[in-house]
Amino acid sequence: MDITQADFLTSYTKESMCPPVEAGVPEFAFIGRSNVGKSSLINMLTARKGLAKVSGTPGKTQLLNYFTINKKWYLVDLPGYGYARVSKTKQKELASMINGYLFNRKTLLLAFVLIDSNIPPTKIDLEFVNALGERHVPLAIAFTKTDRMKPKALENNIQAFLNELSKTWINLPPYFITSAQYRTGREDILSYIAQLLKG
Repeated sequence: MDITQADFLTSYTKESMCPPVEAGVPEFAFIGRSNVGKSSLINMLTARKGLAKVSGTPGKTQLLNYFTINKKWYLVDLPGYGYARVSKTKQKELASMINGYLFNRKTLLLAFVLIDSNIPPTKIDLEFVNALGERHVPLAIAFTKTDRMKPKALENNIQAFLNELSKTWINLPPYFITSAQYRTGREDILSYIAQLLKG
C-alpha cells in the first residue's frame, strides 16, 4: 500500500461523538502504554514526520485523534493506557474513553497494540491484550523500538511475551517487528492493512 494522503481530521472525547458508523469508513486504531513510541510509529507508517505529535512527556495523547488516510480509511490514535502520573479521576476518564471506543466501535477493523520490545513482559500489557481478546476485539501486536537492543536480547523479550500470551490464547494474534528509526515493519503492516481493507 502506498500512502499518498494523510491528514489530521479532528479529536473526540468519546466514541459516541466519532464519525457516524453509517458512513462505513473503516478504522485502524493504535494504542499502547505511554511512551511506547506510538507517535513515532504512526509518523513512520504514514511517511509524515509531524503527523502525530511526538512528545517527551508520556501521556500526552488524551483524546481519540482521527487521521484520514488516502481518503479511504481512518487511523485512530488512542490515549496510552496505564499512565500513573495523572489523577485517579483522569485515569478513569481515559480508561472509559479507550474501552468505549475499542469495545463499541463497529467500524474498527483492527487495533494495533504496541508493545515495547526493550522490556520483559509486563502485567499491564498482557492484561490489556487479554481483555481485548475476551471481548473479541480484532487486534495485532506491534513490537516497537527494536533498534535499541542486541538481537538476542530483543528476541528473548519478544519470545517471552508471546510465551506468556500462549497461556491464555489458543491462536496468537498476528504480530509485527517495528522500528520507527529504520522503518522496519512498515511494508508488512501496510500490506496487512491493505489485505483487511479488501475484506
